[in-house]
Amino acid sequence: LERWLATATATWQQNFGYLLAPQVESTVRIAQQASKNWPLFLLLIFIYAAIRFIEAYGLWQDKTWAYWFSVIGYGIFIPIELYYLLARPFDWFKLAIFVLNIIIVIVVYRNMKQKGLI
Repeated sequence: LERWLATATATWQQNFGYLLAPQVESTVRIAQQASKNWPLFLLLIFIYAAIRFIEAYGLWQDKTWAYWFSVIGYGIFIPIELYYLLARPFDWFKLAIFVLNIIIVIVVYRNMKQKGLI
């Protein structure tokens, strides 16, 4: 894993320079830490993916609970992202994620209103 991460980082820097360098370094650190506890890390990834697939299925089937789950599931991250935007050095990537999350919550909420779920 260490060798693969070093190769991937070098390839990224060769192709894209230092574009998103802090995010790449952060991802590498997380991957290195996760490699020490890989069974737990894989379990968490599987659980998160399963929850999002259940949500996607519910939205596809136009289930009321799925809309609420989406609004709550994405909306819960907004205060955390806002904290990171204000407490840490400014980062365009963090701002983009924050704005995208707000857009997702607004779009799902509007769909709920249009369908008469609220």
